[in-house]
Amino acid sequence: MIKKPIKFSGVGIHSGVVANVVIRPARAKGIFFKRVDLHDAELIPALWDNVQNTGLLSTSIGKSPNQVQTIEHFMAALFLCGIDSAIVEIDGPEFPILDGGAQQFIELISKNIDTKAKSKIKKIIVKKEIIATRQEIIKQMPVINRFALWIHGLKTGRKEDGFVKLSPESCGFLMDITLDYPDAVIGKQKFEFIFDMSASSKLKFKKHIAKCRTFGRLWEWEYLKKRGMGRGATPENVIVLMNGNEDWDKLKQSGYNDKDLKKLFKNHGAQTLTPLHYPDEFVRHKLIDALGDFYTSGGMIVGKLESYKGSHGLNNLVLKKLFSDPANYDIID
Repeated sequence: MIKKPIKFSGVGIHSGVVANVVIRPARAKGIFFKRVDLHDAELIPALWDNVQNTGLLSTSIGKSPNQVQTIEHFMAALFLCGIDSAIVEIDGPEFPILDGGAQQFIELISKNIDTKAKSKIKKIIVKKEIIATRQEIIKQMPVINRFALWIHGLKTGRKEDGFVKLSPESCGFLMDITLDYPDAVIGKQKFEFIFDMSASSKLKFKKHIAKCRTFGRLWEWEYLKKRGMGRGATPENVIVLMNGNEDWDKLKQSGYNDKDLKKLFKNHGAQTLTPLHYPDEFVRHKLIDALGDFYTSGGMIVGKLESYKGSHGLNNLVLKKLFSDPANYDIID
């Protein structure tokens, strides 16, 4: 439970626009966002059926213009802190990225909550196996996008065989996340985490997962910025993957001098623009994304999550399938 309003500001990772946020206590159960920069904007419930756009590699809720982008890291922090009722006021279209993970959000929220109050987050019990596949999402794409993916797959050898699966599990929310990237610094990474609302699971998340940042390749970083996206991305809030000496030379050509580069790199030919917190920071960050996405269920999922090459789109699709039939789940309030 939030004791008093929590205020902070920060830049959106895609828009580059500074947004001011106030998290207010609410009597009604649920997390609601409110765009205070729009006249008479309605509250936006942070629920799976309000997720409208996962195309910016992030989770957004609401319909334009009454929309808030990139909420997943913040939602993960609310879940971890046991916040099940709040009105989140924001004066811009995109939520602040802060440190690129969930740690700073958790620190801000933790200072202003009643730690003695018992969490009342409802439990959503998974009763049947539900699976969402990458191929289902591809089938919904325009033909030209599908063709581009096919060409990309031929060049890189990357298969579009990702999936996200929910199945019954009584111990809590068992998360089994696997990444498989062609980049040598990532490769195949796997991480498991059990969230059961216990103090030990919260502590493990805070100490070993919360600070893990989002990531992308240098060419993607430059591509997005040239097209009006990724404007708030910095080497501090994003792990930028490097193609060794080739990208080092590109940075020099774009204006970085040797002194600046030596501050950013441990050595010539580094694989990331800034040092990693953990060798598997990439898959740990995907766990943050998944935790935030699944909190749009409106509660705590009690079941096993298997995510292989998962995405925000797949997370939302599996929730749509879960709630499409009441026989798939039970709710304990």
